[in-house]
Amino acid sequence: MKIEAVSKKLESVKTDALVFPLFEEEKKFSGNLEKIDNILEGAVSHLFKSQKFKANENSFLVVPTFGKIKADYVIVAGMGSKKKFELDVLRRLSAYTVRRLKSIKASDCVIDLDIELEDFDIKEAVQALTEGAILGDYNFDKYFTKKEDFKVNSIQINVSKKTDKDSLKKYIEIGKVLAEAQNFTRDLVNEPANVINTVQFAEIAENLAKQYGFEIKIYDEEEIEKMGMGAYLAVAKGSDNPPRFIHLTYKPKKSEGEIAIVGKGLMFDSGGLNIKTGDFMRWMKTDKSGACAVLGIFKAIGELKPNITVHGIVAAAENMPSGKAYRPDDILKAKNGVTIEVGNTDAEGRLTLADALSYASELKPDAIIDMATLTGACVVALGEFTAGVMGNNQKLINELLKITEKTGEWMWQLPFNDKLREQIKAPHADVYNVGTTRYGGAITAGLFLEKFVDPKIPWVHIDIAGPSHHTSGWYYHPKGATGIPVRTITTLLLKRAKYI
Repeated sequence: MKIEAVSKKLESVKTDALVFPLFEEEKKFSGNLEKIDNILEGAVSHLFKSQKFKANENSFLVVPTFGKIKADYVIVAGMGSKKKFELDVLRRLSAYTVRRLKSIKASDCVIDLDIELEDFDIKEAVQALTEGAILGDYNFDKYFTKKEDFKVNSIQINVSKKTDKDSLKKYIEIGKVLAEAQNFTRDLVNEPANVINTVQFAEIAENLAKQYGFEIKIYDEEEIEKMGMGAYLAVAKGSDNPPRFIHLTYKPKKSEGEIAIVGKGLMFDSGGLNIKTGDFMRWMKTDKSGACAVLGIFKAIGELKPNITVHGIVAAAENMPSGKAYRPDDILKAKNGVTIEVGNTDAEGRLTLADALSYASELKPDAIIDMATLTGACVVALGEFTAGVMGNNQKLINELLKITEKTGEWMWQLPFNDKLREQIKAPHADVYNVGTTRYGGAITAGLFLEKFVDPKIPWVHIDIAGPSHHTSGWYYHPKGATGIPVRTITTLLLKRAKYI
């Protein structure tokens, strides 16, 4: 999809549709919409009144022009209340618009960005519109024999003549790269375990490294054992698909810092010997969402090339029941020497992350961020649309949460405390892999991970169990994988690199 910023007289633009965003509070037309309505002899305003159009979010008034201007349609797109406006409203607007364009077989449009608001940043606006259009256009249809063939090919964003359109090109490009990286992540998560297993995932990472010139190390089971990753290896032993530990590195010529990104990489999670019921085993192909996000982030930084060193770390495994599988009451030893008593084999992701975080800590980065579909408890606490954030450094947590206000990837901080730390004390080892009660399970999982992070290194854990996948979709997320939190973490890297 081609997206660009322009300054044009809309009455003379040849396009399938002119799109005019409108707030609920705007009862009368102004600006370019008023001009176009006058040319159309009040047709838009007449329908606006006769249909009692409210300009609610995701509402559209579609008006044919019958050749009176060069555009085939004028579309008034509702944005909801001005009082509730945030940047994500524009992201959603463009996603909804793409879907409406498809419904009327319009392959291109011009969106008139004539919005009067305080603190309205035109650069952020065009980036959000770009992201929304590409994210909203996504559809995982690889395995359908009949595919939707109609495409929206072009979106022009009309801005004031006074605006420096060259300066907007950078932000349109950022939006395009971030959205395409998120869609790449969605593709990987949506693939079933018979298509992407541990070895195949490592091959995808290797191909990504070749494409963008990243350094990569892939360790097999013998090397994993030599590194002392007893927790990770125990989880992987139950499967016929061998584990693969992946370390990607992006090193620019000039670096403003160094960050390690760790993603939970369970290609499939049956629960192991504590096997899941059928309902809970469904969609466990998505337990690799954190690992897929790592690759998505690397795809984005490979395109944008920010001045920051980034490590991407994935302990890829499958958790399966077999005669070789690890058991409840087993005692494991992680890479950093901490011993773990197994309370439940379905709490396997934190065991693989224990060794991955230990490995990341040895790199001595400026910060570590891990992303994991870790606990159902987080979904109970925050719902399906919000990720839980925990960690050992409030400054880093605040930095992350501030960015989510712009990216629209909702996150909420969950608190660590010593009383919950007591719940992961084990009778025969340093730590339990589950809490002694079911309460606060998302937090006790985070407190478990804390044991494997160097306390001197700022660290944030993001539990994406809720928003990583949705069976019906919402906003610009179609059903299936969402690709959260690729845009948020990449934006953090770009800010650290002084790219934006």
